[in-house]
Amino acid sequence: MLVGNWMNTKPVTVSPETSMMRASKLMKDTKSQGLCVVEEGGRLVGIVTDRDIKEASPSKATTLDVHELYYLLSEITIKDIMTTKLLTVHTNESVEKAALMLQKHQIGALPVLDDEEKLVGILSQSDVFDVLIRITGVQHGGFQFSIDLEDIPGTMAELVDFLNKRHARIMSILTAYEPEDIKYRKVFVRIQDMPHSEQEKLLSELGEKYHIRYTLKENLSDLL
Repeated sequence: MLVGNWMNTKPVTVSPETSMMRASKLMKDTKSQGLCVVEEGGRLVGIVTDRDIKEASPSKATTLDVHELYYLLSEITIKDIMTTKLLTVHTNESVEKAALMLQKHQIGALPVLDDEEKLVGILSQSDVFDVLIRITGVQHGGFQFSIDLEDIPGTMAELVDFLNKRHARIMSILTAYEPEDIKYRKVFVRIQDMPHSEQEKLLSELGEKYHIRYTLKENLSDLL
């Protein structure tokens, strides 16, 4: 899964010469927690967050009068307060890598660059959630089960064959390993809705062949 296929292609941007007052208003209007700073030509040079603006703003305890305060704020530009040490990803890098970066550095979004180092998008935590929703197929309903599967060649093919023979339409299959049990992997399968009797028969036969961790059928009508 490449970042370029999942990113927001319309990041909110400002130039280094943009005033802090204008940037603050833009941030409020777009409900953004950060603005990408780009030079003419599209090269990313920094990022400014609401925290940067708050730290650069005068204290409420200032002795400046309103005219002096307005003049001071109008003179501060984004280049004076932006962060230039950036964490970025490229369009041809994986969403999985981007998710690790977001988690490790506890940040909400990553600017996305193309091969020429120009800003072409932004990938946020919300975009990563969208990836999870789409690859699992949860938005299409169905039901899910999880089993323990012996981690040897051919076992996944056997599971798929087992489901196909029972006319189960597979929506997604995900796997995960536990460090303390490398002989087995957890498998999470989402199946399209079936008549109740067929579903019960499928799960009964599944339980005879595999250790079922859980089965789950959720009502998502109020979320879709």
